[in-house]
Amino acid sequence: MKVAVSIPDEVFEDAERLARQLGTTRSDVYRRALEEYVGRHAAPSVTQALDRVLEEVGVYEADEFTRRASRRALGRSDW
Repeated sequence: MKVAVSIPDEVFEDAERLARQLGTTRSDVYRRALEEYVGRHAAPSVTQALDRVLEEVGVYEADEFTRRASRRALGRSDW
């Protein structure tokens, strides 16, 4: 689908430069950026749904081992 949008000149130039660096099209850069943006904003609803499911099946409260293992794993992750 084609869509016309207005963006600041600086953002346009940055996107053009990025497309050249990646060896891809401008459309692909905008598509990827929009997918990531939408995905980031959809995450809270997904997390909330998973929390409800875990609560319903009684797995919501983690034991001490699980909490420690989770903290250790998250500590090694790049956020």
